Amino acid sequence: MRIGIFSGTTNDGTIDQVVAEAAAAQGAGFSSFWVPQIFGHDALTVLAVVGREVADIELGTSVVPTFPRHPMMMAQQALTVNEAASGRLCLGIGLSHKMVVEHMWGMSFDKPVRHLREYLSVLMPLLEGKPAALQGEAYSVAGGLSISAAKRPSVVVAALGEQMLRVTAALADGTLTWCTGPATLRDHTVPTLRAAAEAAGRPDQRVIAALPVCVTDDKAGSVTRAAAIFQMYGHLPSYRAMLDLEGVKGPEEIAIVGSEAEVADRISALADIGVTDFAAAEFGGNPDEVARTRAVLTTLL
Repeated sequence: MRIGIFSGTTNDGTIDQVVAEAAAAQGAGFSSFWVPQIFGHDALTVLAVVGREVADIELGTSVVPTFPRHPMMMAQQALTVNEAASGRLCLGIGLSHKMVVEHMWGMSFDKPVRHLREYLSVLMPLLEGKPAALQGEAYSVAGGLSISAAKRPSVVVAALGEQMLRVTAALADGTLTWCTGPATLRDHTVPTLRAAAEAAGRPDQRVIAALPVCVTDDKAGSVTRAAAIFQMYGHLPSYRAMLDLEGVKGPEEIAIVGSEAEVADRISALADIGVTDFAAAEFGGNPDEVARTRAVLTTLL
């Protein structure tokens, strides 16, 4: 199982800080560096800069929402970034959430599974250097791109529900989960994705699990802090469904928190249920916890 980490400064720091984080992750030996797309810097633009400054490490978006970017424009930008990063981009995409799409962007969230299927049906051929031709309900596209030097990036989807996982398995390279606990990964995510991938003749799917991580002597205090930091995710319907499948009250109950041994064991156990990549969202509350969390993660590389 490959181990990666999330940027902690993309949303409210500077691009120079993100570059420094990526360089530190690469120097420590992490396999991947993940940049969220929230309301701060644009993740793909930042990774174009990081890709020119930092070598070797895989660079992933977690995740770029599909609705605001036409799939042809997403393909054009992703190919450009992948060229800047010497072929190391993992393009993580997702639907975002109905409240964001409809109330912030003023767009329709109607039939999200259809949206994803049509989106990938346009995006994937373009990333492979082929023209896209689709007359669908959400998209009608006929065109190609001419970025001949770029390689196709890996494409993973923030797919949580059964239908989304099936579309992902048929058309993309895997899934990237958040707020999805180990029991749900074992009993729902991995078997659903694998079965659909086998049926589609595309068995080599990535399962990238992202979870909060903190090594601490104050487990109760860190869980309380996680409840405050990550509380909004417990109110978003797609994440709430995964937390309900896990049988937990909120994200704090699936955060990986505890001693060095506890944290290492819980992360390592994910490999046994089919997780191919783990992406740590570190949330140490003081310098000691920050250093100890990073030290444990590096022992797993």
